[in-house]
Amino acid sequence: MRIWFKEWKDGRLLKDTVVSDESDDTRTHKVFRSLEKACMQFDLAQPIWLDKSVKDFQRHSRCRFTQDAFIEEIPFDYLEMHVIEED
Repeated sequence: MRIWFKEWKDGRLLKDTVVSDESDDTRTHKVFRSLEKACMQFDLAQPIWLDKSVKDFQRHSRCRFTQDAFIEEIPFDYLEMHVIEED
């Protein structure tokens, strides 16, 4: 599985990274682990999975984490997460 993470501000891409997880674990565990790795690379606290994020991810294999999903202040508009390759 490969997931693309992007930080956006004012319609511009600030940072991006692709995290790969080739383990035999479940899709959910791979997603959580990938999000953790991306947040470490971006030096961010992990966002909270709100109901809207979960539904968007289940339907479209992508979601956005806005300020509402973070406990601390973020210097961007949202963090986007997009599955680009499934196992």
